[in-house]
Amino acid sequence: MATAAPLMPKATAVWLLDNTALSFDQIADFCKLHPLEVKAIADGDSAQGIKGLDPILTGQLSREQIENAEANPDIRLSLSSPKVPLAGHDRSKKGPRYTPVSRRQDRPNAILWLVRNHPELKDSAIMRLVGTTKSTIASIRDRTHWNSAALTPLDPVTLGLCSQIDLDLEVSRANKEKPVPVETGATLLPASETTARKEAEEAAAAEREADKPAGEIDVGAVFAKLKQLGGGKKADNEDEG
Repeated sequence: MATAAPLMPKATAVWLLDNTALSFDQIADFCKLHPLEVKAIADGDSAQGIKGLDPILTGQLSREQIENAEANPDIRLSLSSPKVPLAGHDRSKKGPRYTPVSRRQDRPNAILWLVRNHPELKDSAIMRLVGTTKSTIASIRDRTHWNSAALTPLDPVTLGLCSQIDLDLEVSRANKEKPVPVETGATLLPASETTARKEAEEAAAAEREADKPAGEIDVGAVFAKLKQLGGGKKADNEDEG
């Protein structure tokens, strides 16, 4: 049965290498690391600058366990049961997501990716996903962030800041809250608008007629009348012939 890893595995491994005679395999098994990684730590090729964490002070191991394991390389260490039970993380409770220190410099890039690729997400959703602040999101949206010129949009899932399930859940929730636009085709103008337009045209024609001088002759009407008269006379002459 697999056991949980200790708090800060690499720091614990550094302390065990410096302060015990445990084998690489024993330390790797306890810290849930690969034996080659433990060997690299011992050679100084990995975990440089990491300060060792004493698992005895943190209550994860006892001195007796370490001494027994040093005497017998076949013994495997296991985490001591905590004296005070720790409450598990409840995702149903609201609160900012904790981001590891090693990943915090990636948050602005993740925020930029979310703002560009999922504009439907609210600031509160982005805060839950990457554990940031509203002012940071606003500065990245407005390009007033102190490092805006060097930011590169990066997927927060790839960066390890959130899981794909959490991202999909927030996007789905945002899409449900967003109103769906109703598609409408071309429609007829309302009767009130067409009637008003016709009345306006008639009123304009009446104003033009009223603006004409009293003695002005409508030349078009006169020619139309003459054509009618000429046609009638021609018909009379044909009848007489």
